[in-house]
Amino acid sequence: MSILSFLKNAFLSPTDTDEVISGENEDAFNIKYRCLVIEFAETLDSSSGEILTALLRTQKNLEVNYFNEPFNKNFLSLEGRTFFDFIDKGQAILDKTNSDILIWGCREGHQIRLNFQTSEQYEQNNSSFLSLLDSLYLPADIFDNTANFPNSIIELITGIIIMASPAHTKQQLIQQKFLLKRIIDRLSHDNSAKIMPVEYLPYIMNFLALIYMTYCRNSSEEKDFKIVNKLLNTAISHQDLIKNTMHLGCIYSHFGQLHTLASKTNSNHITKHYKAAIANYQLAQKYIGKYTYPYNYGFISYQLSNLLYDYWRQINDIQVLRDSVFNLHEAEKIFTYAVFPDFWAEIEGLLGQRMSVLSSQINNNAIAEMAITAYKNQQKIITEKRDPFQWATIQENIGNIYYRLGKTLRDDSLLEESLEYFHDALYIFENMDLDENSKRVTNHIAKTSDLLA
Repeated sequence: MSILSFLKNAFLSPTDTDEVISGENEDAFNIKYRCLVIEFAETLDSSSGEILTALLRTQKNLEVNYFNEPFNKNFLSLEGRTFFDFIDKGQAILDKTNSDILIWGCREGHQIRLNFQTSEQYEQNNSSFLSLLDSLYLPADIFDNTANFPNSIIELITGIIIMASPAHTKQQLIQQKFLLKRIIDRLSHDNSAKIMPVEYLPYIMNFLALIYMTYCRNSSEEKDFKIVNKLLNTAISHQDLIKNTMHLGCIYSHFGQLHTLASKTNSNHITKHYKAAIANYQLAQKYIGKYTYPYNYGFISYQLSNLLYDYWRQINDIQVLRDSVFNLHEAEKIFTYAVFPDFWAEIEGLLGQRMSVLSSQINNNAIAEMAITAYKNQQKIITEKRDPFQWATIQENIGNIYYRLGKTLRDDSLLEESLEYFHDALYIFENMDLDENSKRVTNHIAKTSDLLA
């Protein structure tokens, strides 16, 4: 069966890509993605890792190295507590080699499983989150004769590397889109994967969906949504071929990503996409438990919290707001201050904001105090010296909560506390010549002083 044959019609037509597939434009985006292939864990004498390294080195935009330093590879299981070792070891190698992405390889019987790791894997909130659990299974025998290795599979792996590598600046995003468009074009004209058995179809379709979803991350075109949806539906419709239900959880989480993106670009069906995204993320969590795969569960909880909060703003159902706070607490338990300080600080800031809103909605002072604690936790990372503007904004937020509590409880000490926080914020805003911010905080101070008077 030809796994990729239907892509000829599903993806872009040749005329769509003519504008970017030119030597002049290609030279402008001659960037390198730093990829590190880890020596594969294999039960027999083989050199699959070295073979993949050599194949990837033929790709123009990749800088590929091979890592074969001796270490125990017994942890390369995706099940049980060894998954923690999997993540930690990969992060140490990323730091040591300054690579953008690692490729892990593990032989499982007649198959090779590839997994991809980046340094920001469980922190970045871009449109195409790639989990370390997302696995690309390939037949082991294609590594025995590189002359017969399907070129489309090399293009697919290259697309995964480019898609997963961090792209923080506008220029990096433009470069990434250009290169992914070129890969999509090549895949839509390449039938070299016809030798691949159908058992590999769900995994290939899952990665193709991620590549295309990254390429069209800001698209409002209905056809782009339908293409990604078709790829994911093709993967899930062959779930009888998926032996580990954890892989189903990955696919459903990508359905959640797709509908989240659609909610941002298609205002006509925003509520429908919110509901679909929430349902798919919740379904993913049934397959990806917080005790077995905590980082994946925690990241899905983080995404769910943001979705639920936006959905609450649409329908104003207080239980939806409660669910948003609950999921953020779930993420907080996993992305700790010790291991993920910056992401933890972001979560604490969102908790402060959402618990503040919840407390005002249901008149619960205890939740308001919890919101203050969350904001103060955030300031363990967002210090006055490190980021004075954001620190001052947090001070203003805390001042507002103390003001509301003082007014509700008729407590002058709480009002005086709010004045202290407002003055801290005002000092920073005035020094930074932020007139609008200074004027707003000055009004807060006047209003609080009137109550005290």
